[in-house]
Amino acid sequence: MNKLFIYTLSSLLILLGSCTKLDQEFYSQVTPETFFKSEKDILAALNRPFTHARWYMGEDRWQLQEQTADNFAITTKGPHWYNGGTNERFHYHTWTPDEGWIWGTWRGTLMGIALALDARSDLEKLDYTKFALTAEDQAAHVNQLNTLVAYFYLRGLDYFGGMPLFNDLAGESLPRNTDQEVFDHIEQLLKTAMTALPKKEAGQREAGELKQAAAATMLAQLYFNAEAYIGKPMYAECQQLAQAVIDGQYGSYQLDPTWNGPHGFRNNESPEIIWSIPSEFNKLQYDWFYSNFYHYNSREYFDQDMSADNGAHLTPSRRPDSTLYQTEWKLGSPFEKFDEGDLRKKAYRYLGSGSYEGMFLVGPQTKPNGGIIVGTQEYKDQALVLRDQVGRFTEVGPGKKYSTVSQVPSKMSEGEENTGIRLVKVPIPTLAENSLRWGADNPVIRLTEVYYMLAECKWRSGDLAGAAELINTVRKRNFENGADPNPVQAATFDKYRFVDEWSIEFLGEGRRRTDLIRWNMFTSENWWDHSASQSDHLKRFPVPTQAISGNNSLTQNPGY
Repeated sequence: MNKLFIYTLSSLLILLGSCTKLDQEFYSQVTPETFFKSEKDILAALNRPFTHARWYMGEDRWQLQEQTADNFAITTKGPHWYNGGTNERFHYHTWTPDEGWIWGTWRGTLMGIALALDARSDLEKLDYTKFALTAEDQAAHVNQLNTLVAYFYLRGLDYFGGMPLFNDLAGESLPRNTDQEVFDHIEQLLKTAMTALPKKEAGQREAGELKQAAAATMLAQLYFNAEAYIGKPMYAECQQLAQAVIDGQYGSYQLDPTWNGPHGFRNNESPEIIWSIPSEFNKLQYDWFYSNFYHYNSREYFDQDMSADNGAHLTPSRRPDSTLYQTEWKLGSPFEKFDEGDLRKKAYRYLGSGSYEGMFLVGPQTKPNGGIIVGTQEYKDQALVLRDQVGRFTEVGPGKKYSTVSQVPSKMSEGEENTGIRLVKVPIPTLAENSLRWGADNPVIRLTEVYYMLAECKWRSGDLAGAAELINTVRKRNFENGADPNPVQAATFDKYRFVDEWSIEFLGEGRRRTDLIRWNMFTSENWWDHSASQSDHLKRFPVPTQAISGNNSLTQNPGY
């Protein structure tokens, strides 16, 4: 361990609110000027904070965005998945500052900022000409890191509000800055980067680097949610940027002609991808969700060798008696929000050579050869049928807990091993083509989001026809020959239809909570087994107890 690294790690621990004391071993002094020997070393330093971003975009951050909203749940399934009540607390909006997901997100956000700043500090000191690189290369690298800093601050602002602002790792026990100060800092970073970064050229494959359109879209996201962040609507500013991105002012992008082009094994070639995090089998795999999403025997469905823990699933569209939830609430029921004939609504099947269809594990589960897959818990040795329902159906019948299915409660504590439809947004090949496994990159920003942001800005300004046209432009690729049976109509385009369209297109992409907050539905609407809290302080998560314990300069958010 070199001295420079020890200093960096010490600063990170201080920023994260940790009381850990490092044993300091000092070897020879290493500085950027002596450490970097080649372009390979420069790229390694540049890529390190992006590796952290790859981890950051899943796991706890995803859980906070999706398990607190209307589309996903981790029900207790017999003796499994109660997890000390964690899953229920997030579903019911009764979380506390002691939650692991919240601590992991606070820590991960600041760690990302610190890693990007540390890399930037090193690269700014170098003479790039010594590595056969140019000043333009150096500016592009530095502004990629500035954009990544802005990304982490944008996520921190979304989750917590004000965060500690810092431009180097010298500070100790920093207090939180205001929401407005963090907003302004993000804005300035992105305004500078969006003209200093290179543009994407037509046909250029994505390799994980940040380009002008990524910075421009992040700035549009900041303005899009400004009312929630700083109490000031900035939809006009968002609309202007979104239109500019679509018009190609920040690089060459187009909507993918197929629904799964942005998600498939070769999505680095999709013209829709604005920023993605590369994934490759046995090399920084984007795979965190597999064990959480799928049944113990889903490996037989995929013809794979990976084990899973049978946790998360879609919230149900149907009552235990199989009738649809249609009158109780307007949110949720994610599977049935997809129209019949939607190509995504099919059961997922890998077709070979990187081709696949469908986006869900639903209904009777069978092997690729047609063999029946059986359960292991309540349905041990019986055919496994994944249901769009929640209830203890094995407890119905003569001499059992419930005499009829109408008596079965549907709530977080009442799951079984076959509870809930499972999302397959990231395709999974069979073992015969295992070199493709985790070959789909993580599409962090895609052009469809820009279309939807522009549409919502138009909707909010009263241009419902313009908004509907944009949404329908995207929707048609989800149906055979573009024949959409239920296009958006301006005359009936209300807020619930718009929120449904966000749900359908971006299901499981780690953004649902933010969308509901922007539409003022996160704390005011009901969904499956969730009653509106009417407590607006829940739109921000608390500063974690562990962070405040390690840094008494931090203040808690109101309401906690």
